[in-house]
Amino acid sequence: MAMNIRQMEILDLARATGRVAVEELAERFDVTLQTIRRDLGELADQGMLDRVHGGAVMRSGVSNIGYEERRRMNEDAKAAIARACAAQIPDNSSIIINLGTTTEAVARELLAHRNLTVITNNMNVANILVANESCEIMVAGGALRRTDGGLVGDLTTEFMAQFKPDYAIIGTSALDADGDLLDFDMAEVRVSRAIAGLARRAYLVTDISKLERSAPVRIISMQDLDTVFVDKPLPAPLTQKCAEWDTRVIVAD
Repeated sequence: MAMNIRQMEILDLARATGRVAVEELAERFDVTLQTIRRDLGELADQGMLDRVHGGAVMRSGVSNIGYEERRRMNEDAKAAIARACAAQIPDNSSIIINLGTTTEAVARELLAHRNLTVITNNMNVANILVANESCEIMVAGGALRRTDGGLVGDLTTEFMAQFKPDYAIIGTSALDADGDLLDFDMAEVRVSRAIAGLARRAYLVTDISKLERSAPVRIISMQDLDTVFVDKPLPAPLTQKCAEWDTRVIVAD
């Protein structure tokens, strides 16, 4: 089934933001809610989107969204999350930072910090922090993933195992309602698990839209984290679980 012009624009919006809402689209295109629901249903039937309550999200579950698209998604939320996380990192700290566009946003917020030691398997993080002359950067070995500048594999995990940093800052591709962090790449998951277990404090940085996505591989649970930084409050059941687990949740302003 061929898409009409409105549906193509809806798909472009979903690619740019990760999620589209029925009411906002109806107002934008000056059509009825029923028309937008029909558009979203047809796009879902074609495998372009996944329907969620009140709208639709980019289809996921077996493969990740492309890096450039992910970098453009929810940029303001990621920047706010990054500022909140960086505010909890003191000068003279050691940090492991893993893959992800939100962890890269944290790296940008660390440019004014002094005397940091940063260990990373993210080439983009390393390139960002080059501008901080007081930051010592240690880059893991491993297989370079050209799609996003990540280093993964057994060599990466072995390299990370040599350190016990003050903080681990990790991202995730998706979040399950029960608090599990999810990803697509088993090699990346092994590195993320190792990173979270090495640090004295493990921080997750993620925007709330990750609850609307799915991925097939479990990383760890929020129960294993010290702090979760998000842009909006978590659903009440998950907030309650975090309280029971003694996992702090910071909602970025």
